[in-house]
Amino acid sequence: MKIIDIGHNNYSVDKAISVLETEVSSAMCSNKIRSIKIIHGHGSGTLRKAVHQWCQEQKGRFRDVILGEEYDLFHQNSIAMRQDSGLPDDRDFGRRNRAVTYLWLV
Repeated sequence: MKIIDIGHNNYSVDKAISVLETEVSSAMCSNKIRSIKIIHGHGSGTLRKAVHQWCQEQKGRFRDVILGEEYDLFHQNSIAMRQDSGLPDDRDFGRRNRAVTYLWLV
């Protein structure tokens, strides 16, 4: 699982989304990465909303987008993504953390 932290760098929203796009595209081209954890932080929620909007605009590009608050044992695609990614250790699993979003790559 690749981790992209755009929430702790004091990026503007536009810069953060640009970094996100570059990192996601690079990961998808590698064909070795099966999932991505985006850390957008809590803050005012502006960056989280921008990331979620960006994900919606990318519809069909990912197998699934999993919000941090859904990422737990009872979310079917969370379990499937973890298995597909080799069950990575992730301290946010089951914590309903709104500061992260997951991409399950095709």
